[in-house]
Formats: sequence, structure tokens, C-alpha cells
Amino acid sequence: MRKIILVVIIVIITGFAIFFYWKYYFVFGEGVKSGHLNYVVLKGDVWKTYEGKLIQEGIRPGIQSYEFEFSIVRKDLAEKLMANSGKIFDLHYNEYHGVVPWRGNTRYIVDSIVSMK
Repeated sequence: MRKIILVVIIVIITGFAIFFYWKYYFVFGEGVKSGHLNYVVLKGDVWKTYEGKLIQEGIRPGIQSYEFEFSIVRKDLAEKLMANSGKIFDLHYNEYHGVVPWRGNTRYIVDSIVSMK
């Protein structure tokens, strides 16, 4: 009976760990967004994270936003973006299923600058 209980506990813990990894650390998608950098700010109550907004150009049918809100983990990248606010950027990002507070307030994490104009 103890072996069965131990196996059930191990299966539950393993299942929880796999779900947690999939929800918060598995890269669901990645891509590049282009537009004018509106702002990058450092904010947060407990964990200070860099948050930014990119205003995209173009005509979109239906109800779609022209704004791309993202988080930045690397301080050097955030400082470079802050120094060049208002310029046109192509930003590479990773998309996750969920948000963890120490990584930022959005599911989109910018990890590099592809180009800046």
C-alpha cells in the first residue's frame, strides 16, 4: 500500500512540474515585431521589471491592436531601448503561455534588437 501511495505522489508531483514548466517556461512562439518604440519603463511593487510598448504601423481589418506591449529581462537591452525611444525598431521576442512576476507583466519577452532605424 505504501508503494502505491508513493507512486501516486511521485506522479502528481511530476505532473505538476511538467505543467508548471509548460505554462511558465516553455517558449510557445517567437517572432519579430516592428514599429515605433513608444516607451520603456522600470516598474513593479515587489519585482522591478522593464516594460515597453511598440506602436505598429499598417492597416488591420477588424478589431486588432496596433500596440505591442512587452517585457524585457536584460537590463542592458532595456537601457539601450530607453536611450532610443521614438525610433523604429524590429524586436525579437519569445511568447510564453503564462506570466511570472519576476520576468515581467506580459507573456511577450523581448530578447534582442534585430534592427534600429
